[in-house]
Amino acid sequence: MLPKFPTDEKATKGLLVSIIFGSRWLQVPLYLGLIVAQAVYVVLFLRELWHLLSHSTSFSELQIMLIVLALIDVVMISNLLVMVIVGGYETFVSRLKLQGHPDQPDWLDHVNASVLKIKLAMAIIGISSIHLLKTFIEAGNLGMPNAKYTEAGVMWQTIIHISFILSAIGIAYVDQLTQSSALNHRPRRTSGASGSEE
Repeated sequence: MLPKFPTDEKATKGLLVSIIFGSRWLQVPLYLGLIVAQAVYVVLFLRELWHLLSHSTSFSELQIMLIVLALIDVVMISNLLVMVIVGGYETFVSRLKLQGHPDQPDWLDHVNASVLKIKLAMAIIGISSIHLLKTFIEAGNLGMPNAKYTEAGVMWQTIIHISFILSAIGIAYVDQLTQSSALNHRPRRTSGASGSEE
């Protein structure tokens, strides 16, 4: 027996809307994949931490500092993943219904696509800052045979970092303009008796 498809235009439109709106659930495997990626970063963090502990007496202060910066880098990337997973799911898939939960993040109360973009941009700047700081620590070896970076490499990392900062400022500025425009175009209510604005 062949399935019956709706012939009414209204029913067809309703079915199409349901399919389009339901397609947001296709993002769930993506967020689950990011959770797996976060688990990989946990393993990486523990490996780096063990490396630091096992060589804590033989490493120089500079080597310890570089490993600590690498640990901070892993933590910041993990924070970025949490923001994308939780904020993205809340914004684009379904509400998490965490109201009243003692561990609910403060930023989740007012999260939307614009807020999420700005927070992601700030997180990327933080990660870039850690990488740039590691580069500057290694910059003392520039010109030596064992140098990890060249002068051009340091320059390009600095330019890219500045580009991240300018991009974040641009995103925040455009978001502010959008919010101001939305407020200016919001219809004003008037009182029925006098017609004066509230």
